[in-house]
Amino acid sequence: MSYPAEGNSESMLAYVFWHWRQPQAAAGEYERRQRAFHAALARAPAPDFLRSFSVGLSGAPWAAGGGDVYEDWYLVHDFGALGALNEAAVSASRSAPHDAAAAVAGGGAGGLYRLRGGVALNAPGYAHWFGKPDGVSYGELFARLTPILEQASAGLWMRQMVLGPGREFCLHAATSVSLPAPFDALVLPLRPAWPALDDTGMTPAR
Repeated sequence: MSYPAEGNSESMLAYVFWHWRQPQAAAGEYERRQRAFHAALARAPAPDFLRSFSVGLSGAPWAAGGGDVYEDWYLVHDFGALGALNEAAVSASRSAPHDAAAAVAGGGAGGLYRLRGGVALNAPGYAHWFGKPDGVSYGELFARLTPILEQASAGLWMRQMVLGPGREFCLHAATSVSLPAPFDALVLPLRPAWPALDDTGMTPAR
């Protein structure tokens, strides 16, 4: 499956949406509806929409009390593309799949992140969530993490405008990586839900 070119990675944003199914909704049916929505958005993308992926996980304290949830990442060129994505998600050919997926959702929460280093992975295997350590400047933080990002072909995302319940930084990687002190990360394994891809289409951040 091919995807649009990502463009200027310095301004790349991700709308991140955590959601979980209603107790009576079967997991297979819930995932089928979620995939149908992502597929509809891929077939008829909003302006400056790049791509989306979804993963299953558990252990995130800010989502369903740490229970089983899904985490959707919707990648766009910049802030200007967010409004178009918001409108496109519930209109035209995407409306029915969106409503069908929402009908069986038990709850959700959203956040906004910007790619600050490394590459935007198509299908990360692990997420490392952490905050900025006390006494460490943002410049020093990025400098310390750059070698790790390069070695692991990982991507570093930073929360924007304090939008979202998750921690300030998320480092995506194919495998679990060790962060140097004083970084204290919550490491969560991820299960691909949409789509099942390799990482052949990655975008470097400058």
